[in-house]
Amino acid sequence: MMSSLIIHDLPSGDETIVLETDLLIEAPNWTPDGAALIVNGDGRLFRVPLDRPALVAIDTGFATRLNNDHGISPDGSMLVISNHTVIGQSCIYTLPSGGGEPRRVTANTPSWWHGWSPDGRTLAYTAVRGGAFGIWTIPVDGGAETCIAGGGGHHDGPDYTPDGEWVWFNSDQGGSMQLWRVRADGTDRQKMTEEHAVNWFPHPSPDGALVLYLAYPPGTDGHPRDLDVELRVIPAGGGESRRIASLFGGQGTVNVPCWSPDGQRFAYVRYARPA
Repeated sequence: MMSSLIIHDLPSGDETIVLETDLLIEAPNWTPDGAALIVNGDGRLFRVPLDRPALVAIDTGFATRLNNDHGISPDGSMLVISNHTVIGQSCIYTLPSGGGEPRRVTANTPSWWHGWSPDGRTLAYTAVRGGAFGIWTIPVDGGAETCIAGGGGHHDGPDYTPDGEWVWFNSDQGGSMQLWRVRADGTDRQKMTEEHAVNWFPHPSPDGALVLYLAYPPGTDGHPRDLDVELRVIPAGGGESRRIASLFGGQGTVNVPCWSPDGQRFAYVRYARPA
């Protein structure tokens, strides 16, 4: 299946194909210096320099069963990965941004990373604890984990606002999967969308103005790949959403933070429709 790595310019609406490959690649992150994108494929991580686009493998040591929940620290010095290699369930690790041996962060599993606090101190992630999906946080060096959104339903995809005050996520609590936010301390949970679409993976923009997300057709179960989907934005304070792009994709398109540092562009992956 052909994967196309795309940059969308929000002010103009123009799109640039950065790279096309027969490898199934997913979930682009933008490095804080703006120079490269990070994607996963075939259980590994790759850096894509924007001045000379190519898939440059990143050494992740023993971690060779990565899923598409990975990211970069706000200062660009560390990577975070979600990996299945050692214990067969997703566990969160960090490693130097240039590559190296991963260090385990979450003692409990399964855990899937999704957000890094702007001050660099805390990770936000989806986890199953006691058979239930919730949104959890943990110090970046490990330690006690804290549930900030639980209590029934499937809660997933947490990402911080640039001021660190809020964590956006998606949840099917009370109905179909929609966008929610909660304060970083777990208080004041608010539902932010009520749409026919099934909404996943909210990503606040670096300027705090908008939230980008993936919208599936009504009735979609989970977040599968290979569907006709939309990328939409909503004002960070709530309100009407607007469609930015329609594409064939889903799982892997924007699973993790994907905004450019200046908040004017974002990266995503679309896939070739089967013949």
